[in-house]
Amino acid sequence: MGGMARRRAPRSAPAASRTAPAACPCGSPAPYPEHCGKLHAGGVAARAEDLMRARYSAFVVGDEAYLRRSWHPDTCPPVIGLDGGTRWEGLEIEASERGSAFHQDGTVTFRARYREGGTPGALHERSRFTRVGGEWVYVDGDFLD
Repeated sequence: MGGMARRRAPRSAPAASRTAPAACPCGSPAPYPEHCGKLHAGGVAARAEDLMRARYSAFVVGDEAYLRRSWHPDTCPPVIGLDGGTRWEGLEIEASERGSAFHQDGTVTFRARYREGGTPGALHERSRFTRVGGEWVYVDGDFLD
């Protein structure tokens, strides 16, 4: 999900070609506009896991602006390069360490399923998060598979 690890993460379609889903792509029972959509519209994540979920949803809906805003300025690449070749199909959070309102940093381990060119795949990553100006941002991650 936008990490600096051993291999390229699959990409999603640009925001202009996508419409906001009714259900939240991150798997929350809340609808997208009431969950990740709020963060995409300018809300602040309370926990590192919330930011991870919102970043996954940003890949699904093609919200590159949110991905940039939620990426640490020291590690955000000059080009994120979302494209239409990948369909994200689900997110599973495996572990979340630290990353609460009482922490300055945290990690989230997740598996994101996708289909690229008809072939299924999974992105398995341990992502690192920190606070900048009091808000959670993605720093980097390590691919686990």
